[in-house]
Amino acid sequence: MTDMRLTMMEAISRRRLVQASYNGSVINLAPHLLFERHGDLFVAALNIDKTWRSDEDPRLGQFKLAGLADATLKDDEFSPLPADRITAPREDDITLLTVEV
Repeated sequence: MTDMRLTMMEAISRRRLVQASYNGSVINLAPHLLFERHGDLFVAALNIDKTWRSDEDPRLGQFKLAGLADATLKDDEFSPLPADRITAPREDDITLLTVEV
């Protein structure tokens, strides 16, 4: 297992935020779901730094673990989204771990 995978698994199971570098930017994520797609690992996470329009509900983004770097588990906890919004994005995705709601 990679350190990134272990960090995300711990963050999901403990409801902790993760700070990581993604596409050259530092982002803070609330990871809700770890899943596999075509042999690659992804995390479905709420980017807490994203600005949402007032009429738009926050939703999970998909981040390929291979594209994340320098992940740090934070002490800050997060409240998960409702259970019906925490599902694998595609029908053939394989759910590995999900946050307990």
